[in-house]
Amino acid sequence: MTLSLNVSNYAHLMTKFVKKSEISSNWFEIDAKNAVVGRLATIIAKIIRGKNKTNYTPHMDHGDFVVVKNIEQIKFTGKKFQNKKYYRHTGYPGGIKETTPEKLSKKKPAESLKLAVKRMLPGGPLAKKQLTKLKIYTGETHPHSSQNPKLINLAKLNTKNIIRN
Repeated sequence: MTLSLNVSNYAHLMTKFVKKSEISSNWFEIDAKNAVVGRLATIIAKIIRGKNKTNYTPHMDHGDFVVVKNIEQIKFTGKKFQNKKYYRHTGYPGGIKETTPEKLSKKKPAESLKLAVKRMLPGGPLAKKQLTKLKIYTGETHPHSSQNPKLINLAKLNTKNIIRN
């Protein structure tokens, strides 16, 4: 007795893998005015990983580009702006350095959001490549207007994304 399987009958059960030629990237623009850092970072991390697409594959980079403007007006909830600590190590014995978002925003206003997004991505070379798709700018203008980015309204996604004065 021989058993023959017709593969076409099981085509709907097979996993479809995305090829590099099938990948296309879109551009999104987010206004960070009064946006909460952690909530904004989760939205950005999801987009640059490609988890918002139906054909998401964890081992491939098919995320979209994200342009964030008005980064100097980003907000922290509670007392995190003064009390939260960022640590880094110089590589020398006793070389641990710490800073707060308050000090960091004076030197590099974009760094606190970039660190938050970076820590939401998995470690490794793929995450470093995906992090290059994040473009952060102070002020209203940015050089990526020719890509016609789609505007994401954070307040419409969830009212807790924006701090109201």
